[in-house]
Order: sequence, then C-alpha cells, then structure tokens
Amino acid sequence: MATSFPLQTLRTFVEVGQRGSVKAAAEALHVTSGAVSQQIRLLEDRLGIALFTRERQGLRLTEAGASVYPSLLEAFAQVDKAVDTLQAFKTRQTLTVSTVATFAASWLVPRLGRFNQLHPQIEVRVEATSNLVDMRRDRVDVALRHGLGNYPGLDVTRLMAPVLVPVACPSLVAGSRAIQKPEDCLDFPLLHDTDRADWPLWLAAHGAFDDPRAERGTAFEDDYLLIRAAAACQGLALVPQEYAREEIAAGRLVQVLDKPWPARFAYYLVTLPGAMERVEVQAFADWIKAEAQNI
Repeated sequence: MATSFPLQTLRTFVEVGQRGSVKAAAEALHVTSGAVSQQIRLLEDRLGIALFTRERQGLRLTEAGASVYPSLLEAFAQVDKAVDTLQAFKTRQTLTVSTVATFAASWLVPRLGRFNQLHPQIEVRVEATSNLVDMRRDRVDVALRHGLGNYPGLDVTRLMAPVLVPVACPSLVAGSRAIQKPEDCLDFPLLHDTDRADWPLWLAAHGAFDDPRAERGTAFEDDYLLIRAAAACQGLALVPQEYAREEIAAGRLVQVLDKPWPARFAYYLVTLPGAMERVEVQAFADWIKAEAQNI
C-alpha cells in the first residue's frame, strides 16, 4: 500500500528542485527559509533517502530526487491549472435574459455582440419565449417585456415603443391594386396580432373610423409569424418597423404607405427589486437603455 505524504511537503520539494535554492523556494511559497528546510528534512527522514546534495552553488537533486521530480512537477502543474479553472468559475458572471422570440431575433441578438465586446466577462443566456416568466421561480435576471408596463412587485424601466408600419408582399399590392390611402387597406385581407387592436387604431389615427372590416382576418400570437404570413402574400400586416427592415431590404415585403404609427404597447426592462445591485445586471441595463435611445 502506497504511503501518503503531506501535500505541502511535496510542493516544497518541487519548488526547491525547480529553483535549486532554499531561499528562492521560500520566496515562491511565501514562507521562511527555515520552514522550507524543515519540510525537506521531514520528507527525506520519512523516505529514509536523500533527495538533494548541498553544494556551494545551492542544492542539486540526487539520483532518487531526479527520478521523481518531473512527475511531481507535472502533477502540481495540473493541480494549478485545475485551481485556475475553479477561480475562473468564481469570477465569471452569467446573466439570463428572457424575451419574446421576435424581439430577440430582430433586435436584441444583432446588437448583443456590442455588449459582449464591452463586457467579455459576462456570459449572456437568452431565453426566447412568449410565456410570461416568473422571474424568481425561473431564475431569470432580466426580462424584456412587451406590454403596458404594469408589472406589480417588479422594477420596470421603459425602453422604447415600436413604430408600426403597414407591409405586404410586392405582388399583392402591385399594379392596379396599389394602395393610395389608408382606407384602401380594407380592400385586402388584414393580418392581426392576438388582440386585433392595431389595425382599428391605425386606421382611426389616419382618419378611417368604425369599419368592421378592420377587425377581420387571421391573427397570430407572434410578430415573427405575422411577418412570415405577410411575406407569403396572405394579407397586409402592421408590424414594428425594426422587425420588417430586413424583409423590406430583401424585397420580400414592401411598406405599402408611409404612415408610421406608434403602438400603444412598449418594451420594458423588468427586474426583481434589488437586482441592479449586481454588477452584471446594471451593466446590461445601462447598455440596453443606450441601445434603445440610439434607434
């Protein structure tokens, strides 16, 4: 059965063997030279064999010492590497952000690289879901929510209100079917979000009131699906301008009228009370507020 030795004794042997000096090993270990000498004596006495020979220039490994020194040096290098890994876990900061898939894909993710450059020590985990998460139960640090800002018991910061624009696939509104005024939209199938409020409000804002056709048409739970349906020529959609930008640039959608309209709902930064005391949460909040102001 192998005999165990105190780890500090073996570490001292490696340090002396590496430096060939008791004084240099003591400085590396932050102890006195006497303590190093004592550790070496204890190890040699326990083994019953000399590990070093004393010379004028310092200490030199004996044949026995030299036979085990490389293995012990490598072993302690691995230990140091493992400890460094644990320290990295201790200092690494993680942040879980919950938001809807459309906002994540069209707005947050394209900008997130800038946050990573500013704060490389913070690892961001984005959860894209349409469900209203319980921030305590689901361990979410930051929620980016789309609504009216009424989130009791939570800290809420308004970020931005999306501007809605009417869009369609090019072939749907080509030629004689081109739209000249807001009321013309009612001659086409309208695509809605789940509450079916945007089209009636948009039409009313532009002078077209109380037409039952404004609430008819297919409804979608997510803006991403709404955009996909519009691109598939299923009807006209009112969508956030930022979300439609890529589709319009690619020619899959066109803005049928230059009649932007601010939506009732806005995007909010939502956190648990006291969360801003955490450095990573405050850093993300500062960054996303600055991004929202720059659009």
